[in-house]
Amino acid sequence: VHVGLVVTEEETSYADMASLVVWCMAVGISYVSVYDHNGIFKRNNSRLMDEILKQQQELLGLDCSKYAVEFANQDKTGQVLNCQSTLKVLSPEDGKADIVKAAQNFCQLVAQQQRTHSDLDVNMLDNLLSSTNGFPDPDLVLKFGPVDSTLGFLPWHIRLTEIISLPSHLNISYEDFFSALHHYAACEQRWGK
Repeated sequence: VHVGLVVTEEETSYADMASLVVWCMAVGISYVSVYDHNGIFKRNNSRLMDEILKQQQELLGLDCSKYAVEFANQDKTGQVLNCQSTLKVLSPEDGKADIVKAAQNFCQLVAQQQRTHSDLDVNMLDNLLSSTNGFPDPDLVLKFGPVDSTLGFLPWHIRLTEIISLPSHLNISYEDFFSALHHYAACEQRWGK
């Protein structure tokens, strides 16, 4: 349902990231999150969206009307097309900083006596987090690059997420992407059992 694309490399490619997003759309993934630890994609999200629309036309051709994307930007602006897939572009401020902000908001609610400390549970915290409002937790994260870390990508939300590492997003082929999806499909999730 939700795939995170996490780039840990210093060099980023809008064309390659756009291809990955379009491939996710084409295989029926409803939610896609793009993350890089420098926030490059988020700062230049209109450039990424332009590249996605271009790739959509090139890769899907006449079928592209079936694969519309909604660009869910943090400040609630952005282009919205007939929504079939939803894209969210994230940066480090959407990770730990969002958890801190949610905790502060909850503490304010307690101070104003609108909530009690015993009201805090997993669902309450999920509702207070703004970075993924309306998004389910990622089922799969494809991490690109040599770093063995997600570098702050949604630390609260990936507690049950399968993470697959790939060497690079640069010049990635559809075969590499599809192989990662196939690897995920073969995983047996035991949730701590």
